[in-house]
Order: sequence, then structure tokens, then C-alpha cells
Amino acid sequence: MQQRTLAELGASGAERPTFDPELGRRLRADLEAGLRPVLDDLAPDEDLGLTKHLLMRIHGCEVRLLAEDAEPEKFVVTVPIARGTIAHKAVELGIHWKGEPLPLELVDEAMASLANTDHWLTDFLQTCTDADRAELRSSAGDRVAKFFECFPRLSPKWRPVTESTQIVDLADGRIRLRGKVDLTLGTAQGNQAGKVVIDLKTGAPSPVHRDDLRFYALLDAIRVGIPPRLVASFYLDLGEARTESVTEGVLDATVARTVDAAHRLTALRAGTVAPVHRPSYACRWCVARPTCDVGQAWLADDDDLLGDLTAQDAPA
Repeated sequence: MQQRTLAELGASGAERPTFDPELGRRLRADLEAGLRPVLDDLAPDEDLGLTKHLLMRIHGCEVRLLAEDAEPEKFVVTVPIARGTIAHKAVELGIHWKGEPLPLELVDEAMASLANTDHWLTDFLQTCTDADRAELRSSAGDRVAKFFECFPRLSPKWRPVTESTQIVDLADGRIRLRGKVDLTLGTAQGNQAGKVVIDLKTGAPSPVHRDDLRFYALLDAIRVGIPPRLVASFYLDLGEARTESVTEGVLDATVARTVDAAHRLTALRAGTVAPVHRPSYACRWCVARPTCDVGQAWLADDDDLLGDLTAQDAPA
């Protein structure tokens, strides 16, 4: 598995593309030109921040987006919410660990570290029950163990970087694009791309994951000047990577997606356009579900279809 990971993410010198050294500046200029009109829908003292999660919400159901804006749910930390952060912190420690990276030992160190810092998990880690702590340790340990099954020890010459924050400020600082990458390997050499951007995932693949990685690639191209060579969603439960080569076309499409999202978001919040329903499985936990006829009808049709398929599969 580790050999397959290296084969999927590695490349010889001949496979590393070169890019115009002005590409990063050109992408920034395209974003600036596309996003400047958005300022008209912002208050004079209002700024706009865009992240991969917000872009996903905008390109999803706009009715749900506005409903969540109007009635934000109280954030309550649970074991499923906490385990991803703990696992990522443990992986970060393990990559730079001098001795053998034992998963549960790394999880314990991660939990102790975050419990003694000013972090959104600190209070939960200091007050959770023994049962919650044991469940968190077990589920996070599973993710960490799978990572080290899939990845060999990362050599320092591969330049591994974990939890890397990316920021691009536009429109005199009034618009900020922000991302945080789980893991990067390699670096550009002159105009030759060499970096690989990796998002660690559990569960099933989703097209949204590809869009997230493209957004990271755009931010990195603007920040560094040369884009990554490759982006990859690595699915730990599957033990495989879903990769995409970064091209100018991919980056231009991501600029367009980002600009379109910013225009829709500010117009929706300003009330100058009507929100669009985009029903999906997410309707099941949408805050607007009780009053949303479109979502209720979609769920009823989906349940009817599921019932029909179940009936067809039932034994005679």
C-alpha cells in the first residue's frame, strides 16, 4: 500500500510541468477584476471572507445557506466533531516524530497538547467524560493508524508540511481567501511545479472534495507564483488517492467558481436576488426543512424510491 501511495503521488523530473512565471500574478489580477464589483453589495465597514466550506455552501442549496445565516445553530463539540482535529494533530506529530510513530501514543500527545492550549477543543477535552475520551481516543487512533499504514515515513528531503495555512488578500484587504491544507509534499523548482497538495479523508469520495483541492491549488499558485503539480484526496478507509493534475484550465475554472460564489453570496445577503432550491440528502438535517416544501417533497420522493427498491430486493 505504501508503494502504491508513492507511485500515485510521486513523479520523475520529466513528469513535472512548467508554468509561466507570471501565472500567479495573472490569476490574482483575474480574481481582483472579478471580485471588485462585489464590494458594491458590502457595507462600507464590511469585509468578505471565503473558504472552501463557504464556497461549498454557496454552490449548494441557497435556501439552506440563508436559513443557516438567520438561525445559526449553537456549536456543540461532540466526539465525531473532535476526532478529525485530534487525528490531524496526531498525524502532524507523527510525521515529525523521532521515534516509532505509535498511533495511540500520538493521539494521547495530541489530546494533551490541545487540552493545554487556547483551542476550540480545550474545554471539551478538559471536561468530557471518561467514556467520551475513550471513544475519541479509539476513533482518532483508527484514523492515525490508517495513515501510517498508507504512507511510508516521510523523508525530510520531500519537504513534508502539515496543517499549512494559505491566505490571499484582495481588494485592498476587504476580501480574504483562506485555506488550510492537511499535508503538502515537495516544492517548485524555478518554474517547474513539484508540490503535491493532499487532503486526508475518511468515508466515501465526493465531487466536493475535488473542488476543495482546486481552491487550495489556486491559493498556492497565487501565494507562491507556481501552482502545485498535483492535488489528491487520500481516502484512508479505502487506502487510495484520487488525484488530479493542476493545469491553467483548472485554475481558471476555480477563479470563475470563486468569483461566481462571491457574487451570489453578497447578492443573496443583500436581498437583491431570490435564493435557489437545490434539494439533496442534506435536506434531512437542514434547519429550513420544517417550512421548505421543496425539500420535504424531495425527501418524500427519495423515501418512496428507496422503499420501491427495497421491496424489489425482498425475498418472495
